[in-house]
Amino acid sequence: MQKTESGVRGSAAVHYRERLSPSLWTVVSAAVAAPMAALVFAPIDTTLALVAGALVGVAIVVLMVAASPVVEVREGVLHAGRAHIDVDFTGETAVLTGGDAQNARGPGLHPRSWHMFRGGIEGLVIVAITDPDDPAPSWVISSRTPDRLAAAVRRAQATRRTPSR
Repeated sequence: MQKTESGVRGSAAVHYRERLSPSLWTVVSAAVAAPMAALVFAPIDTTLALVAGALVGVAIVVLMVAASPVVEVREGVLHAGRAHIDVDFTGETAVLTGGDAQNARGPGLHPRSWHMFRGGIEGLVIVAITDPDDPAPSWVISSRTPDRLAAAVRRAQATRRTPSR
């Protein structure tokens, strides 16, 4: 789910927001736990087995979606899951898709970079870090719309670096 806003949400202007929810196939695969839970309770009672299986299946899917990280650019700060960095400490952004993104996740992976990968999400955004005190040279973030995320970071950088009148 990706949402881009230029308006006001609460007191903070949201420039970009995306929940990195699991793909449909991942959710379907996790829901296979429901019949397994039902089989455990089947010798006791059939009704109890059906209820337990349904509850386990729903609980797993809800937890997977609720635990999905959010990528957001808000008030000049890039949030990726629980991590955040002010855009004043960020540099160039690079958008990778296809083979380039696959290479960046594998052989081209920088060991000191901060990574937030999600399976089933092809696009990557690499944000250079310019803070000399930060040990990570870049952030590598999965995104379903990497071009929009990179544009939001650039827009936030321009807004922060442009003097107000």
